[in-house]
Amino acid sequence: MAQTQAFETDFWKDASLRKVWDDIVPGEPRKTIPYTLAKEAIELYCKSVGETHPIYFDEAYAKTTRYGGLIAPPSIHILLMFSCTPADDWMRSPGTVNAGQSWSYNVPARPNDVITLQARALDKFIKRERLFVVHDNVFFNQKGDVICSGRGWTIRPL
Repeated sequence: MAQTQAFETDFWKDASLRKVWDDIVPGEPRKTIPYTLAKEAIELYCKSVGETHPIYFDEAYAKTTRYGGLIAPPSIHILLMFSCTPADDWMRSPGTVNAGQSWSYNVPARPNDVITLQARALDKFIKRERLFVVHDNVFFNQKGDVICSGRGWTIRPL
């Protein structure tokens, strides 16, 4: 297996660079970076979450399916969220709590796709002394096809 890009696992490392509640502006696009999805990253992700379906690993099998080749599992957007955002992205703030999300899946991501993300905060509000942000995320492949899109709600750290 080829070497895949390592992800920073210390969420506190760049915490001082991230926007705090007062800096988050609804409607303002978040900074994102393109990411090339390697076959090895898909395999490592699948192994990490216990996904064993051959459509993600076995090229010969995958060619016999309606997809005509290897694909990534729909939940790969979890890996893509971190791959397509820089270390100073406010969504990476330690203490952030996922308060809910809804995703739609359009076309599967594939090995060697160049993935881009369009993301922004849609709204922010305070409820029961908690800071909420509503945000949306849309992942595209290099052809401009939407891989998946989602809306989420997070509780921000104080």
